[in-house]
Amino acid sequence: MKIGKYKADEYLELIKEFHGSTAPGMIAGGFMVDLGLRNLPEGEFFDVICETSHCLMDAVQLLTPCTIGNGWLKSFYTSRFAIIIYNKYTGDGVRVYIDTEKLEKWKDIKVWYMKEIDKTKQDTGKIISQLIEAGSEYMSVMKVKVKEEYLAKKKKKSQPVAVCPSCKEVYYLKFGDKCPACSGNIPYDAV
Repeated sequence: MKIGKYKADEYLELIKEFHGSTAPGMIAGGFMVDLGLRNLPEGEFFDVICETSHCLMDAVQLLTPCTIGNGWLKSFYTSRFAIIIYNKYTGDGVRVYIDTEKLEKWKDIKVWYMKEIDKTKQDTGKIISQLIEAGSEYMSVMKVKVKEEYLAKKKKKSQPVAVCPSCKEVYYLKFGDKCPACSGNIPYDAV
């Protein structure tokens, strides 16, 4: 069984290194990315929209050139475990999702996906084995057209920066006379 260009055991090792653990969502995500790419024309420049902020995003970053950092991977949170892979200029693409109507054959995957048993009590080994055995059999693909406002934009002009008079760090001037952090928008307290 292959996931992208990797044999299943190679992909499991990559997951451990990249994600920190062999999470079922990373395995399912790998098969989703692979299935999506097989349903796109070869050689296309594509972006990805991920409908969850969990493991699936890491699978996209591991198996494609699309990352949050380069802007080719976007999150549009619907809480559904699905990805949209699409031509970044035309919007033509595919949406890959776990099809609940196909889960009956895959009991361990269903237990994991539907959260039928608390995560701490699930048999992760059995789930992983079944995910690898199933490949993408419990997934579906639908053709989509991504809306214009989500397509690749022209490069933005460089924004002017300044040194914040309070913290002495560089920030974008569009935020006013001091940086957002010194204006009270900060996710931490100094200790």
